[in-house]
Amino acid sequence: MKLYHWILKLLFPPKCILCRSVLQEEETDLCRRCRAEAPISPNRKSKLQFLDSFVAVWYYERYVRSSLLRYKFYGARSYASGYGRLLAMRLQREYPEGFDILTWIPVSRLRKFRRGYDQVELLAKAVEEELQIPCVPMLKKVRHTPPQSGISGQAERRANVLGA
Repeated sequence: MKLYHWILKLLFPPKCILCRSVLQEEETDLCRRCRAEAPISPNRKSKLQFLDSFVAVWYYERYVRSSLLRYKFYGARSYASGYGRLLAMRLQREYPEGFDILTWIPVSRLRKFRRGYDQVELLAKAVEEELQIPCVPMLKKVRHTPPQSGISGQAERRANVLGA
């Protein structure tokens, strides 16, 4: 079995989930450069409507944005485990007291059918694996909505998802 893994690693070496450069032997998920230069989100805990707090690993810009778009729209499902490890580390740092369960906001059935997967569910399950906290489906998308990325105003975005 070791020979099989060695051949796979030789043919398909692990790559950085952000810049896609080949990882060195001691690197996992991110290359040294991306680990140092990725635009880290400070995660200020501020109250927003319907939201007590949130955790983000990075700002959604440059190569982080490109990586997330590859994951979401271009079938890079394997990124889920790396994103999950990094998000789990951030969650442990931001919430050392922990929490009881994980859930996710599902995509519509149509979007899941077109993509072949629900990228947020994959991420939640990767975090579950890292933190050993149960991941429970608690929300249901009851109607398909146009993509938020195509809607510009805050009020229009809110109206788009209202009752979904």
